[in-house]
Amino acid sequence: MRGAPGSALRAALPLLGAAVSLCAGLQCVCQLCEHTNFTCHTEGACWASVMLTNGREEVVKSCVSLPELNAQVFCHSSKNITKTECCYTDFCNNITLRLPLGECRSAGSACPARGRRRRPPSVEEPPCEGSLVGSGKTLKDLIYDMTTSGSGSGLPLLVQRTIARTIVLQEIVGKGRFGEVWHGKWCGEDVAVKIFSSRDERSWFREAEIYQTVMLRHENILGFIAADNKDNGTWTQLWLVSEYHEQGSLFDYLNRGTVTVEGMVRLALSVASGLAHLHMEIVGTQGKPAIAHRDLKSKNILVKRNETCAIADLGLAVKHDSVLNTIDIPQNPRVGTRRYMAPEILDDAMNTNIFESFKRADIYSLGLVYWEIARRCPVGGITEEYQLPYYDLVPSDPSIEDMRRVVCEQKLRPSIPNQWQSCEALRVLGRLMRECWRASGAARLTALRVKKTISQLCVPEDCKA
Repeated sequence: MRGAPGSALRAALPLLGAAVSLCAGLQCVCQLCEHTNFTCHTEGACWASVMLTNGREEVVKSCVSLPELNAQVFCHSSKNITKTECCYTDFCNNITLRLPLGECRSAGSACPARGRRRRPPSVEEPPCEGSLVGSGKTLKDLIYDMTTSGSGSGLPLLVQRTIARTIVLQEIVGKGRFGEVWHGKWCGEDVAVKIFSSRDERSWFREAEIYQTVMLRHENILGFIAADNKDNGTWTQLWLVSEYHEQGSLFDYLNRGTVTVEGMVRLALSVASGLAHLHMEIVGTQGKPAIAHRDLKSKNILVKRNETCAIADLGLAVKHDSVLNTIDIPQNPRVGTRRYMAPEILDDAMNTNIFESFKRADIYSLGLVYWEIARRCPVGGITEEYQLPYYDLVPSDPSIEDMRRVVCEQKLRPSIPNQWQSCEALRVLGRLMRECWRASGAARLTALRVKKTISQLCVPEDCKA
């Protein structure tokens, strides 16, 4: 009996040591931490993962922070794609992790031990059991958790890759100069997949970078989910995964039918809200730089199920660092859409050293988008057919010179019908358009002013169709 207290103490020592270790923070193996002798420290967990990447097993070892641990996105394996382990003692992730033999085969590939190059996994159904949503979390839940408890800039890279590699493409829903947009499914949830050609890698990288800006997430900006580069055996596909909006672009939506006055106000307010958030700088450690879009048009705005808009296509966007007063302009040969270019861009008079210049050019484009929306609102028994801005003044694919002649030399703008004066909402929107597309950028309204003006609009009885 005399030895009991000593043995109890000896038994308690490992627990005490673990507790002290947890208080001081874990030390883990970190493959990317060359500057700290391949070691990292965390209050969360040590992490090891093996992932099927382009027919090869790719092993990653590092630290998982406490917010990432709380968000429950790192410590779940995904059938066929990843095997992951989290542990809670010093250097416990210094282990050899392999995908099981059966999982290699079910992924339609030879196993790495056989030394042959494998085809990328072919997945019939999204492998949801025991995956990232093993805790019942949806994509929105995961993104919300990481936005609020993590960096505020979206999902961790490995989680993005895991999601992207378990998406089943359904059908193509659009094509552009960058590539294609597909409707996809991930664990029963709808997603949109924008697939860039490898020659447009700069646009893909830039758009993924902008979407992952801290605090960018907003209900009127397209919800980014993941970015990944996928090797299909012949060439590399560059994927950008986002929320899926079945109504398509504002261009498609306006082509399909008319809008009520209430619907017009809702569309216009949501676009202004998204642009105001994009343009706004949020100061602080979890702040956000001011961002200008540079290619705002109806084809780059999506319509959500609730008939509000989400601004998309941020591949040409520029960021402003107010501390250093520098403008981060993408190294991209692409320019915006000629039909929507502000006069100062068309005649090469814009001062690109002043960030406000880019925001003012966005406001000009916003005025043209409002004209497209307003024309589809019946008033006084008259419904205008859908048309692009300047449809009656330039060719279907206008050159810079075509647009410069009309916008800068002749100083023409889209016509505002007289019947708009009989409806308060259309009268206000018409006035906003004129103030958005003024020749002088400095004389244009800000996105916040546009948003406030539209938000004060009531829809009187005489406007209702």
